[in-house]
Amino acid sequence: MKDFETRLGYSFNDKNLLRTSFTHSSYAYENATESNELLEFLGDAVLEMTISLYLYKHFPKLTEGDLTKLRAATVCEPSLARVSRAIGLCELLLLGKGEAATGGRERDSILSDAFEAAIGAAFLDGGLKCVCDIIERLFADYITDLHSTRGFGDYKTSLQELLQRNSHKPIVYNIISEQGPDHRKMFTAEVWHGQNVLGEGSGKSKKEAEQKASQKTLNFISSSSDDFSAEALMHYLERMKDRKH
Repeated sequence: MKDFETRLGYSFNDKNLLRTSFTHSSYAYENATESNELLEFLGDAVLEMTISLYLYKHFPKLTEGDLTKLRAATVCEPSLARVSRAIGLCELLLLGKGEAATGGRERDSILSDAFEAAIGAAFLDGGLKCVCDIIERLFADYITDLHSTRGFGDYKTSLQELLQRNSHKPIVYNIISEQGPDHRKMFTAEVWHGQNVLGEGSGKSKKEAEQKASQKTLNFISSSSDDFSAEALMHYLERMKDRKH
């Protein structure tokens, strides 16, 4: 727990609060103890408030809609599970025997709930400033990366906005292959601009494949520039004109 507190950036006065935040309902049921569900309820609200405050302070030029999108991408289940793994929370989870045997320690939903519970515990133990410090330490770089994608993970929207600012040609996504059995199918998509193929990507769903194709296209466009500029876009489109599908 001391190592976890170091990674979290906060040392608890009440260690029982921290231990409770690790206690999944399956363990609580088997051992007649308190689960982390109430702390999770509190932490969910505290996390949203502190992330909102961080975004308000550090991204004053974003619109309300963009701030909402950025917050949603930050506090979503995969994001919180990623942070949980980074700080070693999975190692401290208290799970029931059945939950542990079926891979619960690596399940995103359990990890994100436990992280919210830990935030709730930190709020009760150290107050709002304590949580704000934790949020800045654990999320600052990740939020910056999200913001830099310009679509906060929605690469199709980012690509569409970029192209439509500089061209009136249509953007079309085509699924060019489906491979594997139904339960493990992989899709490959191409993104077209007019008569040119701009990029290709693969994923476990058609939507994921289209997002990957958009992401790769954006990466190619900005490969010679620090930004998705009109000049970088036009240079990329010129390179694609003579390419045959």
